[in-house]
Amino acid sequence: MSVSVDPTSVEPSRKHSASTPAGLSAATVAGPSGRPAAGSQQVLRPHAEDAFGAELAALAAQDDRPRPARWRLSPWAVATYLLGGTLPDGTVITPKYVGPRRIVEVAVTTLATDRALLLLGVPGTAKTWVSEHLAAAVSGDSTLLVQGTAGTPEEAVRYGWDYARLLAHGPSREALVPGPVMRAMAQGATARVEELTRIPADVQDTLITILSEKTLPIPELGDEVQAVRGFNLIATANDRDRGVNELSSALRRRFNTVVLPLPETPEAEVDIVSRRVDQIGRSLDLPAAPDGIDEIRRVVTVFRELRDGITADGRTRLKSPSGTLSTAEAISVVTGGLALAAHFGDGVLRPGDIAAGILGAVVRDPAADRVIWQEYLETVVRERDGWKDFYRACREVSA
Repeated sequence: MSVSVDPTSVEPSRKHSASTPAGLSAATVAGPSGRPAAGSQQVLRPHAEDAFGAELAALAAQDDRPRPARWRLSPWAVATYLLGGTLPDGTVITPKYVGPRRIVEVAVTTLATDRALLLLGVPGTAKTWVSEHLAAAVSGDSTLLVQGTAGTPEEAVRYGWDYARLLAHGPSREALVPGPVMRAMAQGATARVEELTRIPADVQDTLITILSEKTLPIPELGDEVQAVRGFNLIATANDRDRGVNELSSALRRRFNTVVLPLPETPEAEVDIVSRRVDQIGRSLDLPAAPDGIDEIRRVVTVFRELRDGITADGRTRLKSPSGTLSTAEAISVVTGGLALAAHFGDGVLRPGDIAAGILGAVVRDPAADRVIWQEYLETVVRERDGWKDFYRACREVSA
């Protein structure tokens, strides 16, 4: 016999408090799903299914291709949602991921099979971003999430207990508190596990039975939860975490691994940074990113050259600092620069607004990285045409 889990019975994060902040109606704070309504001024970062709900609805309305069980969209439509495109009625789907199409197609196809998906890559390659949007497009819910840390307990992956009921009445269905993975199994939805290799090895291994047998045993009740059709799991892992909590061979076999690369060209990386900075800036009422496109190109150029250990023209070898200098960090530097320009400048992104952010991203090890940065400034930036103002700004914050 299998335990039936009511997917709406327990999930505090998706229910609003009975007490509503003064001046706000309950409808303003939470939408029909119990989550904060899309567009609410209280939401700093809406979930993907809320922020891009109109695009998902437009795709669903025009998607006439076969859909796997309990999928909101067909695999083709999921890929279109991530990669962008124009629908027959003229609706524009914005790209969520800029990269090789085949990577997205393999990831989506994996979720349509009985194998789980592992997104692997260096920090800042949009693993979490892709994971969230895949779950939103496939299941309409990206919140069935386990955040991996060194302290993630087994209960976070499996289930917990309402200890008041447990002590009063003993183990029972009513005392069981389903975790995100159990909920996904019951709903036939997509669960997410972030930073899988940060989770202790013995906790990781609780996924083996779930992924191989599609079953979650509940020994306290002599029972189990069986996954319904549509269930799958997306995990992310960081290349830099190798050796922290390596996946066992048994667990690794349950995943199809897709490696997300860094942007192949400077133009692609500039495009990614510009898009994300524009999205973040609009939510924070910052000036539009295109006003500072030249500075975005500079940030991307500096990060790529130091990351690759060679200048863009291939003439000068460079030492690479200890940090990753990822696309995500470039987005952070530019967003911080826009905030400085908006609140302490004239609203236009200039070299002085990004110099401190670049210094903070590059110099992680004060002893070694500072020497590398100074050498790069003097041998490359100083001699580059059109970069004098940038050189002076960086020298000023580096002094």
